[in-house]
Amino acid sequence: MYDVRAAGILDFKSLWEFYDGFMPENLAFVVACITLASIVVNVLVSLTAVYTWFERRAIARFQVRLGPNRWGPFGILQPFADLVKLLVKEDTIPEEADRWAFNLAPVVLVVPGLLAVSVIPFGQDTFLGQLNIGILFILGVTSINTIAIFMAGWGSANKYAMLGAIRGVAMLVSYEVPMALAVTGVILLSGSLAMFDIVQAQDLPFVIVQPLSFLIFVAAASAEMSRTPFDQIEAESELGSGYNTEYSSMKFGVLFLAEYMAPLVTATIVTTLFLGGTRGIDPVPGQIWFVVKSFAVLFVLLWIRATWPRLRVDQIMGLAWKGLFGLALLNIFVVAAEIAILQDDVGDLSMSSLAIMAAINWVVAIVALVAMANVLGQRRLERPEPVPSPLANMYGDAD
Repeated sequence: MYDVRAAGILDFKSLWEFYDGFMPENLAFVVACITLASIVVNVLVSLTAVYTWFERRAIARFQVRLGPNRWGPFGILQPFADLVKLLVKEDTIPEEADRWAFNLAPVVLVVPGLLAVSVIPFGQDTFLGQLNIGILFILGVTSINTIAIFMAGWGSANKYAMLGAIRGVAMLVSYEVPMALAVTGVILLSGSLAMFDIVQAQDLPFVIVQPLSFLIFVAAASAEMSRTPFDQIEAESELGSGYNTEYSSMKFGVLFLAEYMAPLVTATIVTTLFLGGTRGIDPVPGQIWFVVKSFAVLFVLLWIRATWPRLRVDQIMGLAWKGLFGLALLNIFVVAAEIAILQDDVGDLSMSSLAIMAAINWVVAIVALVAMANVLGQRRLERPEPVPSPLANMYGDAD
């Protein structure tokens, strides 16, 4: 008879050693990780649902409208009504669609936001927040959104969805460059890629020390999220709904979830990189400071969305390569020169040195932004004075 064990197909001793390695300490660690991950995912999804209600109510106030007000007091149950609506909708797939790409795109789009949150330091003893390449991890996983949007457009077999996806991919790839360069200034000041170390290095918040880097990062992040004024991926007058035109039911719901989750994740990243994270004034706990700062960033992003008009696609691309790219390089050179001059013998920067850097960088930021506005501005395209057509009064002349 054929000896299965002798053939190495089933080695019971090795199999027992494999399972014994997971018990009991390792198994408890795996269960704890799964439990914590489930809590984080459910909390983030729930916060996203609340944020959809808050954003719609706030934008309604900006635009002198009522906003959602039918389901529950102040429309607070509107997210649940939206969920029920999406659940009962028919899940349609175009006949010519690439089903694998079409079905996987929503999942690929929502996962990076969940992964990025895992390295945000919400406290002093956050394990993943001390990952030595935390900021590189965030930049890496969030770039997967580019692939997800292209998958959605390609898989839909729809020319409008495909054109919207191509436009979105071009914009996302373009704005990843100034975003990474803006983060470089933060890395130079903190001397570390770990998010926890970046927070600890902010004796003076980096938004004060590097205002130009902060503005570049926020602008690039808004473009990465396809938020107004950078929402050319969904250009109703040109491409319908863009890359998600063919999606319905819960697939559209997952795309919707990823879109509204992005501001929450971005707010936590901005808070960590530029606003000192959990650092604040005692005795208020650091987690409360973190939430307050994140909400302030959310409100600023919402304010921009509610008030700024949508830019043309050529203006969006020009801003990335002609404006933000150059400003980011300028910021790196200025910060590197300041650190080389002001750091002490052991390579540290005192509070007085940071204050000097802040004063210099604010002047540089103001001058650079004014110069960019004059170079990229469209004064030459100002509308000329209207000239009446000679044909306008043709009937009056006949009389």
